[in-house]
This record gives sequence, C-alpha cells and structure tokens, in this order.
Amino acid sequence: MRFMQVMSAALALAAAVAFSAPVQARSAPLIDPDPVAVPANVGAEKVAKDIKRALAGRGWSVTAEQPGQIDSTLNLRSHVARIRVTYDAKQVRFAYVDSRDLDYKLKNGKPYIHRNYLGWIGYLVSDLSTNLQLSTQD
Repeated sequence: MRFMQVMSAALALAAAVAFSAPVQARSAPLIDPDPVAVPANVGAEKVAKDIKRALAGRGWSVTAEQPGQIDSTLNLRSHVARIRVTYDAKQVRFAYVDSRDLDYKLKNGKPYIHRNYLGWIGYLVSDLSTNLQLSTQD
C-alpha cells in the first residue's frame, strides 16, 4: 500500500514537471514589431486602406479610426487581442494595447504574452508590407 502511494506521488510530480514546461514555453517576450516603411509614392488614404485590408484579411475588426490611427480587435475563440496601428507618410507602427486569455504578464518588469499573439502580429506586418508594395504598382 505504501509503495502505491509513493508511486502515485512520483507520477503526479513527474506529470506536473512535464506539463509545466510546455505552459511556460507558450509565453514569449512582448515586443512590438519594427515599423513598416511606407513607400514614397503612397498617400495616407491608401496607407489606411492597406492597413484595414491587412487587418480584415486576418480576422481583425476595426474598432476605432481617426487620421493616423486605427484601433483593432481580434476575437479568436476565448482569446481577445487589441492593438493600435499608427501611421504617417513614412511608417506604420503596430502596438499592443490589451488582451484577454493570452497569458499576458510581467516577469521582472518585462511584458510576456502567448507566443501566438506574436505570430498574429507578424502576419499583419507581412501582409501590410505586401499591400504597400502592391500599392506602388497602382
């Protein structure tokens, strides 16, 4: 009987260790991406249109808009991410605003978030870069 208790405890400990590492691995430092350069011959209206096309193409909703700024939200199952996209004649910046169910936390004063968020933002940056390059051909 004692042997079974020890084995159960050992298995529980092994499972806790085995499953805690993947949970930790889902978290990554939250760093906003580098700005996306706007080609010289693309106007502000076209930049805003290209940003919205990139957002919509990845399932993001525009929640607020004013000249030089677009706020957007992604609702994916129980996950919610909110970003602010600012732009001018030279560059576009994507910035984290808020999230829910994406494991956002501060560790030693540095923000961390679920690594999927970083992938989603990376796709937006890539799509926007492509859109802007195509806009130069119009």
